[in-house]
Amino acid sequence: MSNMDHTLARHNMVVQQIRPWNVNDDTVLDVLESTPREHFVPADCENLAFSDTPIPLGGGETMMPPVIEARMLQALQVQKSDAVMEIGTGSGYMTALLAKLARHVHSIEINPEFSAAAAHNLEQHGIINVSLEVGDAYQNRSENSAYDVIAVTGSMPILEERFQTYLKVGGRLFVIIGEAPAMEAVLITRVSDNEWQHESLFETGITSLQNAPAPHHFEF
Repeated sequence: MSNMDHTLARHNMVVQQIRPWNVNDDTVLDVLESTPREHFVPADCENLAFSDTPIPLGGGETMMPPVIEARMLQALQVQKSDAVMEIGTGSGYMTALLAKLARHVHSIEINPEFSAAAAHNLEQHGIINVSLEVGDAYQNRSENSAYDVIAVTGSMPILEERFQTYLKVGGRLFVIIGEAPAMEAVLITRVSDNEWQHESLFETGITSLQNAPAPHHFEF
């Protein structure tokens, strides 16, 4: 596919998939249309780069569909002065989108190969306001009240409440909570030192984060 075809495909992705899914923030739409998603998917999945479907990254991990990426960005309302934490770097595509909107992105990825590939992808596009970390975000950390925005790119069967303590007052956390087939996208806003507001956004389903604790199910 030529560069012109890719440009048209990205435009059609925005117009035909993303706008109809209640995404009307021009800043979000512009960054999605201008960022070459086709450069962040595995080479053998290039024909799926603009499809409304999860894209396999390997190891059971997937790249979120464009509509979910768009709804996440719109909900988070990322500002140029924001410090962002991303949990789950994946291919680096969401990292790139966040970096274009924010001051800095700190992205954590449990898979070293994914993190290395994402570093290459970001470097190829001149995106330098990011720091990549290989690690498990569920491990204890010392980042209380450090971030304006937290974007979680995999689902959690149950909310890890510690993540919301990493927000500054006024900060926003996007996370998808639950187990298939009933998952819910939630926006959590820290409104004071000890209070968080939860807003249900939509129902969906995506791959769970590695090492995400599972709820206890009652067995008969």
